[in-house]
Amino acid sequence: MPKLEKARLIELKNDFKSEKPGGQNVTVQFNPENLKVTFANQLVQPQGGDQAAGNTGRQFVGAGTTKLAMTLWFDVTAMTEEPVDDVRRLTQKVIFFMTPTPDEQDPKKKVPPGVRFVWGSFLFDGMVEGLEESLEFFSPEGKPLRASIALTLSQQKILETEFKGEGRVPATGGRTPLSAAKAGDSLQSMAASAGKSDWQSIAAANNIENPLQLAPGQLINLQAGGAATAGVSVSLPAIGSPRIAGSTRFGVN
Repeated sequence: MPKLEKARLIELKNDFKSEKPGGQNVTVQFNPENLKVTFANQLVQPQGGDQAAGNTGRQFVGAGTTKLAMTLWFDVTAMTEEPVDDVRRLTQKVIFFMTPTPDEQDPKKKVPPGVRFVWGSFLFDGMVEGLEESLEFFSPEGKPLRASIALTLSQQKILETEFKGEGRVPATGGRTPLSAAKAGDSLQSMAASAGKSDWQSIAAANNIENPLQLAPGQLINLQAGGAATAGVSVSLPAIGSPRIAGSTRFGVN
């Protein structure tokens, strides 16, 4: 079983391209349930255009904006390593990315640090635009033990996802490919197309009562049968004989 990949928040340099050496690096306690990505372009109404005729003449301005929204959960009662007594000891590491810090080029100015959200193949570089923390489940001493953070990140461009390779999923051992029956298919014709002659064993292994009538889309394992179903036979009505419901039967020799 593959190892669970955890999402992380990593502090960036002011160029928003490279990670800051020795900067904040937070591994989330629980991966978010979902990620909401919003794309927006900046539009402007230029001079001219016939609004009465419905021609607004809008045009694009700038490169647009991409926003990423998620909810992160923290729970000190679920910690198995180095537990703490107050959930804010965990959430303050995320709130750090909302706190302005001196600019590297002009120390007199303060700007929010750049942040990279990375989760497996998903990567988003930007700044924290908004953060809302909810505290709940307090201890008898009045310390919050559980919290959720609604986090919104933004970047001043349209996010472009890059994929490597063709993205095909390799065949996994232990899985049997299934064939879908088409309208009018019989088990005999499907077995013949797959180079199989022992369609009786295939019918028995797939629990097919009537090999002559298959439901469109029915999934069939054409690799089944053989030694595992030896001794099981299927009887069909002779060609030209009257069709009687239930006439197809299985018998164990």
